[in-house]
Amino acid sequence: MRSGLSGQFFARILLVVPVIIGIVTLTFLVSRVFAPDPVELYVPPQADEELREHIRERLGLDKSVPEQYVVFVDGLVHGDLGESTVTGRPVTKDLWDRLPATLEMSIFALTFAVVVGVPLGVIAGVKRDGPVDFTVRGVTLVGMALPSFWLGLVFILIFFVRLGWLPGPVGRLPLGAAAPEGITELYTLDSLLRGDFSMWWLATRHLIMPGATLGIVIMAPITRVARASMVEVMRSDYIRTPKALGIPKKVIYFRYALKNALLPIITMIGTIVGFVFTGAVLIEAIFNWPGVGKYGLDSIIKSDFTALQGFVIWASVAYVLAFLLVDLVYMAIDPRTR
Repeated sequence: MRSGLSGQFFARILLVVPVIIGIVTLTFLVSRVFAPDPVELYVPPQADEELREHIRERLGLDKSVPEQYVVFVDGLVHGDLGESTVTGRPVTKDLWDRLPATLEMSIFALTFAVVVGVPLGVIAGVKRDGPVDFTVRGVTLVGMALPSFWLGLVFILIFFVRLGWLPGPVGRLPLGAAAPEGITELYTLDSLLRGDFSMWWLATRHLIMPGATLGIVIMAPITRVARASMVEVMRSDYIRTPKALGIPKKVIYFRYALKNALLPIITMIGTIVGFVFTGAVLIEAIFNWPGVGKYGLDSIIKSDFTALQGFVIWASVAYVLAFLLVDLVYMAIDPRTR
């Protein structure tokens, strides 16, 4: 049984390979065939043709498209996404350095969204058409309708400008502050591991506003899906029977009903994981959060062709892996999907 399940897991993982190859190929074609000449990003307008040809040769653009594709894939296999024209560093290094900031904000937001959103959805589904249900549905509808950048600006206006409770949009730490030493580069975790609670509180205060903004934005769809799934499950015979047998309501709701309502919730969370771990671009930009999302936005603003290409590949692969994880979790908890 276990070997069969392991084989199915392995088969699902193999199915991801052609998808990633397709993403890489499409990105290459868009950037090499359909996009404007990248050489124009590297040379001044008054450059002569000799300089243009030198840059084209240096970038490998003097080769045929198939040869360029082979070189491109070989670089990806070795972790080479090219060199940023703005920072002058490898794009892989730039993304890797910014990943901890995105991870820290994403983990905070996801934890908040799941811990708050799933119970709210369960309660609203159980208390269907009651005051609690209408309140939850109204709040989630507003949460889905409000643009994330607007919500972030409102938080800055209230908690920084008016009340002064939280720091402004200056990034992960105050300007000039030294980052805590550690191996994870997650400032809140590293400061806790070192026992530096003043640094932990400082990093946490800077994390609250961007994390809460992203958390509220992604909590709304999670709550609505949890509520809809619970409403459907509560109408089932296997829920009405234990009710008639007098089994405690908490056991029915959270052991029987929620277990069968999990699949749509997991699907929604998996979709959101792909979104948050690629960096919530607008939220990172508003709060000057130095994550991969802001890196992608800066690459667009500054016409950093290579960095944008690397960010697109990173974001696409992250989405694919998120959906793969959802598929594997499905197989683990629901035998019908095997």
